[in-house]
Amino acid sequence: MIQKEEISILVLYTGGTIGMMQDPKTGALVPFDFDNIYKHLPVLQNFGYQIDFYSFDPLIDSSNMSPDFWAKLASKITENYEQYDGFVVLHGSDTMAYTASALSFMLENLNKPVVLTGSQLPMGVVRTDGRENFLAAIEIAAAKEDDTAIVPEVCIFFQDQLLRGNRTTKFNAENFNAFASTNYPGLAEVGVHIKYNKERILKPNFKKLKLHTNMDRNVGILKLFPGISEEFVCHALRTPGLKAMVLETFGSGNATTAAWFLDALKEAIDRGLIILNITQCKGGSVEMGRYETSLDMARIGVVSGYDLTTEAAVAKLMYLMGEGLSRQKVLELLPVPIRGEMTVPD
Repeated sequence: MIQKEEISILVLYTGGTIGMMQDPKTGALVPFDFDNIYKHLPVLQNFGYQIDFYSFDPLIDSSNMSPDFWAKLASKITENYEQYDGFVVLHGSDTMAYTASALSFMLENLNKPVVLTGSQLPMGVVRTDGRENFLAAIEIAAAKEDDTAIVPEVCIFFQDQLLRGNRTTKFNAENFNAFASTNYPGLAEVGVHIKYNKERILKPNFKKLKLHTNMDRNVGILKLFPGISEEFVCHALRTPGLKAMVLETFGSGNATTAAWFLDALKEAIDRGLIILNITQCKGGSVEMGRYETSLDMARIGVVSGYDLTTEAAVAKLMYLMGEGLSRQKVLELLPVPIRGEMTVPD
C-alpha cells in the first residue's frame, strides 16, 4: 500500500480565473502567488502529498490558447513525467475542452492522471468554486490502487464531476456546473466520497509515454444553418491552405440536399479536402445514411465523426495531419477511436 507522503503532484498554472485573487490595496484581480499557496489553502498540507507548482510565463487568458501553447504544456508534462505521480492543470474554462482534447492526442500511452480544472469565480473570492475544484483535482490526480493510477487519462474536473477530456464541452458560462459530457458517462462523482466509475476509465497500457507536438492548424469549422448561402459555403471550402473541414450538420448528420451544396462538397473532396461530419446537437451521434439527406454526403466521401465533440474533432484532425500521415491514412483513422474520443456503433 503506497504511503501518502510518497505521492507527488505537479500543478501547472496556465492562466485563467482560478488563479486570480483580489489585490487587497486596489481590489483588482491579480495572478495568485503560488509560493504562498499553503498560507491561502492550509488544508493542502492535510493531503500529505508533495505538491509542486509551475506557472507559465507569460500566463494567458484561455481565449488566447493555441497549438503552440499546447505543445509547451504537453512538453512540460513529458519533461516531468517520471518525477510525479499525477498532474493538475489550472486552465481558463472557455477553451479547457479544446486543451483537454488536444492533450489526449498529444500524450500517447499516458499512464498517469492529467486533470484539468478551473473555476467560474477567482480563487480569492469568498464564494469561489475554485477551492473545491482545485482540492478535488489534486486528490484525483494522486489516487492510486495497487500502485497504479486510478484515472490514467486526460480528464476535466468541474463541480463534482470528473469527465473524460476529449468527450467534454463547455455548455454554461455562468453556472458552477459549466461542463457536460453528454455522449459518455462521467468517470467519477465527488460528494462525501469520490465514487470512481472504473468500467468507464481507460485502462493503463504501461508503455512508454510518447509526445506529439506537431498539430496542423489547417482545419476549419463550417456550421450549417437554414438559409446558408452557396457563396459562403464555397468561399469557406476554398480557404487557402485548408486541409480539413469539420462540418457541423443537423440532427444525426443531415444537411440540405440542394445540388449546389453537394457539388461544392464533392469538388472540395476531389481537390483533397477532408470533410468530417459531426452533429450540432449536444448529444447523439452522426448516422450517415439513416436519412436520405445524408446518403449523398456518404456517397461523395464525407467522413462520419459519429459522436465526436467539436473540440475533439478539431484536435484529432490537427493531430493526425500533424503526424505527416497520408490523406488516406487520416481518412482511415478519423472514424476509429484512438483515445476513447468516440463511440462507433457495432
